[in-house]
Formats: sequence, C-alpha cells, structure tokens
Amino acid sequence: MKYLTLLLIPALLFIGCKGKSAEAYFNEAEAFLGQQNIADALSSYEKVVSDYPKSEYAPQALTKIASLYQNKLVPNVSERESIEKAVSYYKSIYDKYPENQAAPVSLFMSGFLLANELQKFDEATQTYNLFLEKFSNHELASSAKEELEMMGLTPEEILKRKIATDL
Repeated sequence: MKYLTLLLIPALLFIGCKGKSAEAYFNEAEAFLGQQNIADALSSYEKVVSDYPKSEYAPQALTKIASLYQNKLVPNVSERESIEKAVSYYKSIYDKYPENQAAPVSLFMSGFLLANELQKFDEATQTYNLFLEKFSNHELASSAKEELEMMGLTPEEILKRKIATDL
C-alpha cells in the first residue's frame, strides 16, 4: 500500500499540473513584450503554437512571432535570418490557418518581405499570385498587383513609371 501511494502521488501531481492554457501563455507573452523581454515573449508565443495549435491564440501567436522577426527584435539573429524567419512564420499562418482572418495579410506580408527585403523575386511572384488567386477581393489585392508590376525595379525606375502614367 505504501508503494502504491508513492506511485500515485507523482502521477496525480503530473496530471494536475498539465500546464498553462493557451490564453495564459499568450497573456504571459504579451506581458513579457510590454517589458521589452523579447526572448521570453518569443518563448511563450512559441509555447502557444506548439502546445495549443488548434486554439484561437495560435494564429495570433504566430503573427506576433513573425512581427518580432520582421522588426528584427529577436536577439542574436542576423537581419537576413530574421527576415527569412518572418517570411516562414507568415507563410505558416496561411498554410496552417487559411480560413483565419490573419491569413490574407500574412500571405501578402510574406510576398512583400521576399520581394523588398530578400530580393527573392521568383518566390515573391509566386506568393503574390497565390494571394491574388485566393484573396482577389481583399483590400490588399491592388497592392499585390502593384507589387507585381514594380517587382525588381529601383526606386528611380518606379518613380519614372509613375510620372509617365500620370501624364
């Protein structure tokens, strides 16, 4: 009986201490972010995504993670790697949650970063075309079309085109 009690107590503790909820991790991440504690915020957002991928907080957490990388706020990550990670996280929002309200903006942002930050024009073109195929009526559709038209041009070339079309 004594041995059974010794085995039962840790098992009950383990079951009772499953962990925080998705909302608790998300709120914890937001608090860390408010304190400019990026590393711990990132860790808590990642916990939401890994432990609660079907929760309403998972796409929000992915959006926050992508934004942290896009804004190059994650410590010890190079600028290029940070943008590449942002693209990856934005794409994962669309891939995992295509019906979520964040999906269109995330897909657009991945195309935007591919084109304007990483100069990966082929990938950006594919991403923008997918965006236009899936979200042709979205408010960013006209921006995606314009991005496709101006892809790879220098600011001077874009200005010349704009002036020529305004005449």
